[in-house]
Amino acid sequence: MRTRTRSSLHGLLVSLLLLGTGLLPAATATAADNGTWGVFPTPPAGAAMTDRAYFFHQGEAGTTVDDSATIVNSSDKELTFRIFATDAVNTPVGGAFALLPVETKPKDVGTWVVLPPETNTTVTVPPKGRKDVPFSVKVPADATPGDHVGGIVALNTEVEGIQQEGKVQVGVKRQVGSRLYFRVPGPVTPGLSVEDVKVSRTAPLLPWVKDAHAKISYSLVNRGNVVVEPKVTVTAEGLFGRRVLDRPARELKLVLLPGQRIELTEDWADAPQSDWVTVDITAGASAYPDLVSSSTADVLAVPWPALGTLLVLAGAGITVWVQRRRRRNGAEQPAAAQDLAEVR
Repeated sequence: MRTRTRSSLHGLLVSLLLLGTGLLPAATATAADNGTWGVFPTPPAGAAMTDRAYFFHQGEAGTTVDDSATIVNSSDKELTFRIFATDAVNTPVGGAFALLPVETKPKDVGTWVVLPPETNTTVTVPPKGRKDVPFSVKVPADATPGDHVGGIVALNTEVEGIQQEGKVQVGVKRQVGSRLYFRVPGPVTPGLSVEDVKVSRTAPLLPWVKDAHAKISYSLVNRGNVVVEPKVTVTAEGLFGRRVLDRPARELKLVLLPGQRIELTEDWADAPQSDWVTVDITAGASAYPDLVSSSTADVLAVPWPALGTLLVLAGAGITVWVQRRRRRNGAEQPAAAQDLAEVR
């Protein structure tokens, strides 16, 4: 029996890019555009559509800020969208910027956005055309100071593909979102911590044949109320303070949102074959020079396969030596008895 296509499973499904994650990775800073349609902050008259990459606003608690989003249809056919606002998060693994899918209710800035009533149904954009969608951001009276991040999203109502999920075929719809950064004035408290540093290691059977490999994993947590763009330094010291890994500070090229925790990894292709190593992860942010956090992990690097092989060989050698010794002692005992008899 053929399974029916269900395009409304879990409300409306998100882009082909986010299947399996439940999140919508945002586009790069240049534009929120997938090549067929895009969502942009509405530019001033005569300005380029990419005049503003994202929405950036600031407002006191209890105030209202107005703006407009422009939906651009670059295709040769009419497209119909559902427009909605939502919150932003970091993907747990890798830390990519992401917007919550339509079926997940926002809890922060996504709830502050008020769209025109008609967007609750659909917005149709002609081919090679555009549609401006005004909206307001009503900041709650109890809004906390700091950065609140979300996005304005256009979800295509057309099913563009089929995803097999178990025995069910699911219709897939794509969406594109433009980031919305909103700061509520007040005490700014940047926070960043490095946690759960771990090292996993693999080594060849014979240490001198090929290099050992290691993977360093750690978590970054934004415990402040503003976004940070972290940079990370990775070092490792062996016995007697010998430096065995030295990776200078580098920008991770990601925006870590307040309250978010992400997991990152570092590959170490030429890890020590045998050593006692202390790995150090230090994180900071260029915008906040005093914001520094570090954490370490110790690892005993031992070529266990080679050591096990040597122990086996040593055990076999000892066994052979003992057996030969016993045979030799057994052969000498009759001769000794005969000598004693002759003495008598």
